[in-house]
Amino acid sequence: MVYFLDSSAVVKRYVAELGSAWVIQLLDPAQGNRFYLARLAGVEVVAGLTRRGQSPGGGAGNAATAIRQFRLEFGTLFRLVAITPRLIARAMDLAQTHSMRGYDAVQLAAALQANLRRRIPMTFVSADKALNAAAAAEGLPVDDPNAHP
Repeated sequence: MVYFLDSSAVVKRYVAELGSAWVIQLLDPAQGNRFYLARLAGVEVVAGLTRRGQSPGGGAGNAATAIRQFRLEFGTLFRLVAITPRLIARAMDLAQTHSMRGYDAVQLAAALQANLRRRIPMTFVSADKALNAAAAAEGLPVDDPNAHP
C-alpha cells in the first residue's frame, strides 16, 4: 500500500499517544508499505516534538532523542514531495476552496501531487479531522490514526 502522512500522523511514530501503535505498525518495513511526506513536514514534526519536550512532563531528553531518530529517517523512510511554485499555487486554491490553514493546504497539495503519479490512490493519513475531510472531498481515501486505539 501507498500512504501520504501529514505531520500529525508522523509525530505519532516518535511520541506515545493515541494512534501511535497503529502508525508504528503501518511504518514497519516488514509491511512493505511506501510513504510520502511533504518536505515541509520535516519542520512541522521537529517543531511539534520540540514543543512537546518543553511542556510540563514532556521530557526534553525524550524530545531530543525523538528528533534525532526522525532526522535519520526523514529522507530514507519517507519519499519527500518537493514544494514547488506549482504546488504552492494548488495549495492556495485548496486553502480558499476548503477554508484551510496554510500548512494544511500545502500538505494536501503535496498529497494530491504525489497521488497523480500513482495508478492506485494513496491513502491520506492525518489526525486532523478538517484536513481529512478536505482530502476526502478531493477524492483521496483517508485514515485517521486516532481511530486505531
